[in-house]
Amino acid sequence: MTPTNQLAVPFNKAYLTGAETGYIQQAMTNGPLTGDGPYTKRASALLTEILGAKHSLLTTSCTHALDMTALLLDLEPGDEVIVPSFTFCSTANAYALRGAVPVFVDCRPDTLNLDERLVEAAVTPRTKAIVVVHYAGVAVEMDEIEAIARRHGLVVIEDNAHGIGGTYRGRKLGSIGAMATQSFHETKNVQCGEGGALIFNDDTYFERAEIIREKGTNRGQFFRGMVDKYRWIDIGSSYLPSDLLAAFLTAQLEHFTDIQRRRAHIWDSYHQRLATWAAEHGVTQPTVPGDREQPAHLYYLLLPDLESRQSMLKHLLGHGVLGTFHYQPLHFAPAGVKFGRTGPGGCPVTEDVADRLLRLPLYGGMSEADIDLVVTAVESYNPRG
Repeated sequence: MTPTNQLAVPFNKAYLTGAETGYIQQAMTNGPLTGDGPYTKRASALLTEILGAKHSLLTTSCTHALDMTALLLDLEPGDEVIVPSFTFCSTANAYALRGAVPVFVDCRPDTLNLDERLVEAAVTPRTKAIVVVHYAGVAVEMDEIEAIARRHGLVVIEDNAHGIGGTYRGRKLGSIGAMATQSFHETKNVQCGEGGALIFNDDTYFERAEIIREKGTNRGQFFRGMVDKYRWIDIGSSYLPSDLLAAFLTAQLEHFTDIQRRRAHIWDSYHQRLATWAAEHGVTQPTVPGDREQPAHLYYLLLPDLESRQSMLKHLLGHGVLGTFHYQPLHFAPAGVKFGRTGPGGCPVTEDVADRLLRLPLYGGMSEADIDLVVTAVESYNPRG
């Protein structure tokens, strides 16, 4: 067994474009170091263009961006928000923090996305929003989700932590819901260590969001000369990242096309080279419907059962490759049981895939030798023993 500190291929390694250090030095020299400086504005403009959205506000994390959506929805205790059970806890926690009830809906067995066929049955008079997560950057069936939202007067929010660069029927992910959230965590396609953004495709929320992000003050309006002083006028918190983080992120966003090209090559290599092995051993590869593009955020395999998944993780580690599992179902997590409820029919697919899913290393700096090593390690494993 290879010790984890001697891994030949880690699960993730931050990819640097080469411009980050210079931009951070420039930000330090010129200032200000606080948020909403030149690099904050530059990164926000780049992000808005990449996503095809109307506006974007950088935040300290995707979690904080989700928290802001809950504030902007004016949620009250007892209100409900429909979310997938197969996602990170932040997707549900943002609404539980406001006293709302996350209603957990199962995922599809093919794309592992929120199953649009089950959503309407989970809607009640207390439902305020539907939050979708584009798992692995493969789009949710957004036409159906939007139709349900229109019928019931609900707001659609995209948790687009995986989806930058992805499309749904020609529409860019992050540009479809009234609001979307973005992650720039170190594991994401473009990153600044920790960071996020709140995206707006409906102008209704933007002005108030600026205030919420600035601790509930109209400080942004003051610096634009719109008011003679800034005051506390709404609830809010400190969601604005330093311009140093924005400088790092700017370098990443400026090289977005190159980063995506590198990641797509790795994803495609896995998908093509492992196809025969997967078919022979009853292993399922990712499903990407023909009407959407995926941004090579992650590559996963669905093993036959939990035992083979755990065995394969040990096998890969023995070859110096760190694979990992992913989300554990929120609907039976301790906090999920306490603060949420499960929609009609439960979440049997989520429970099944959470036990069987294994993610392979995928990061922009992977070499051909790294890819070969991962593929060889996978192909040398027999899930049937």
